[in-house]
Amino acid sequence: MGLSSKRIDDVETLRAFAHPLRMKLLGRLRTAGSATASELGRHFGESSGSTSYHLRQLERFGFVVEDDEQLSRRERRWRAAHDVTSWHAGDFADSEAGRAAEAVVGRAQLGIMLDRLERWRAERHEWGREWLDAAGHSDMMLFARPEDLRALTEELEAVITRYVENPRLADDPDAAQVSLHLLTIPARDAS
Repeated sequence: MGLSSKRIDDVETLRAFAHPLRMKLLGRLRTAGSATASELGRHFGESSGSTSYHLRQLERFGFVVEDDEQLSRRERRWRAAHDVTSWHAGDFADSEAGRAAEAVVGRAQLGIMLDRLERWRAERHEWGREWLDAAGHSDMMLFARPEDLRALTEELEAVITRYVENPRLADDPDAAQVSLHLLTIPARDAS
C-alpha cells in the first residue's frame, strides 16, 4: 500500500502549515481519523469557527480533504490528505520567510515531542511492566558525511514505515499507538 506523502517545497505552503493549531489539527486527523470542525474544536478547546477556518486553510494547501463518508449534511467531516508531510530545510535556507516558517514548524515539533515524553514519564508506571521494558529512549553519536547521514535516515525510515504500514496492528487489542521521533542532526560538540 505505502504511505502517502506531501512534500512542501514552497514558502507559502510551509507558512500555511507552520501555524501551531493547523499542525495539531492535521496531526489529530492522522492519528484519530476523520472529524468535524466541532469535534476538533472540543478536543483542542477551540471554537468550531476557529477550527473550521484553519481546516479550510489546510484544505486550500492540500493537507486535508473532505472525508468520503459524510455522516451528516450539517457538518463536514475532514480527513488528512496524506500520511506524512515532509520538506528539506535546505529548500528554505535562502529565504528569510522560509527560515522563519521552518523555525516555527521546528519549535512546534519539539514541543509535541517534549509533551509526549513528559506525559510518558508521568504515566509510564500505569502501562505495565511489558510496556516499561519495551519502551526506550537512547542517544548515540557517530561520525558520518552528509551522504552517509542521508542514507542512514532513509534506511531507518524504511524500517519504521514497515511497522506504520502494518494494518493488523491497528486492530490488535494488545497494540498501542507509539510515538517515535527520529533525529539525525550533526553536532559540533558532542559533550
